[in-house]
Amino acid sequence: MKLFDVYPINDIEIVKAEGSRVWDENGTEYLDLYGGHAVISIGHTHPHYVERLTNQLHKVGFYSNSVKISIQQELADKLGKVSGKEDFQLFLVNSGAEANENALKLASFYNNRKKVIAFTGAFHGRTSLAVSVTNNPKIVAPVNQTDNVIFLPFNDVEALENAFKEFGNEVSSVIVEGIQGVGGIREASTEFLRKIRFVCDEYNSVFIADSVQCGYGRTGKFYSHDYAGVEADIYSMAKGMGNGFPIGAISISPKLKPWHFMLGTTFGGNHLACAAALAVLEIVEQDNLLYNAEEVGNYLITELKKLPQIKEVRGRGLMIGIELPEELAHVKKELLFKHHIFTGEAKPNTIRLLPALNLTKADADIFLEAFSLELAPKPSKGDKELVQ
Repeated sequence: MKLFDVYPINDIEIVKAEGSRVWDENGTEYLDLYGGHAVISIGHTHPHYVERLTNQLHKVGFYSNSVKISIQQELADKLGKVSGKEDFQLFLVNSGAEANENALKLASFYNNRKKVIAFTGAFHGRTSLAVSVTNNPKIVAPVNQTDNVIFLPFNDVEALENAFKEFGNEVSSVIVEGIQGVGGIREASTEFLRKIRFVCDEYNSVFIADSVQCGYGRTGKFYSHDYAGVEADIYSMAKGMGNGFPIGAISISPKLKPWHFMLGTTFGGNHLACAAALAVLEIVEQDNLLYNAEEVGNYLITELKKLPQIKEVRGRGLMIGIELPEELAHVKKELLFKHHIFTGEAKPNTIRLLPALNLTKADADIFLEAFSLELAPKPSKGDKELVQ
């Protein structure tokens, strides 16, 4: 049987990982500033993480949600404390797409409405509802297409106001990333997020803060939307939540009330997933990783803005986008194959930095040095002949 060929892959196999370093099958060491797509939040194979999972596996790895699972409540208590949302409710799932799927469904249950407002450049996942609010027609199958989604320009306050004037009493929810990842590391403005909160309150719609990639401390705030000083009704999360172990969740406002069988999952909230998520939160809290993400992120952003040939540096904390001119689109591959540094990408010609939250300034400097070398003007053929 062949693997279904849907991923363009680099011909590198990672066989060992530790902290912000990974090694391939040939023993070559790489600096990981990609984090497996923002998943590695506390570094690869962190000793406390490995110990937490190993100890749990020796006790019980899985049982269904038909019985009491105390570690779920332990996780809910810790997440409420670290995120500052102790009065919220937690529903555990397995992925970011599933988190957004359940957030949209829960909102519709709450106000018995169908329409959803989403934004250009958005990416919310690949399951049926999540992909329908994702602004990429190439990955929306005919069966996912619906007239219930209204796409508006990102950060356009006037368009948002006009949409609510026209459809307000039909709008179930507004879903928005605090910083668009696939959309090119584009930050939602404070004015925009506050306006979403205002119109959702006015029309009894649900504010869904997609924090799957931009949340979990990556920006220096637990949820990136927090910088706007408003509270959403539902926060979706995944990626960095389990440091590589599949887990996702939605954090739900007290105003949304549950009933039995309203939502459900087989694997969500299993013992191993909760152990992984607890290990992450314990390290985030113990090592003050929100502060580190902000400090090292600010350092990187400041230094990157000094470099020539960069069109724009965007982002916050350790979620950074570096937009390059088209003629430098090759730089990402040079970083990987020449300097052995993993980074991500987004259109147009944007390098994404999504490292572990405990990235050091020393490792940031390694990247900055390599990046500077690749941005430096290369001598022409004539220049080389003159040097000779």
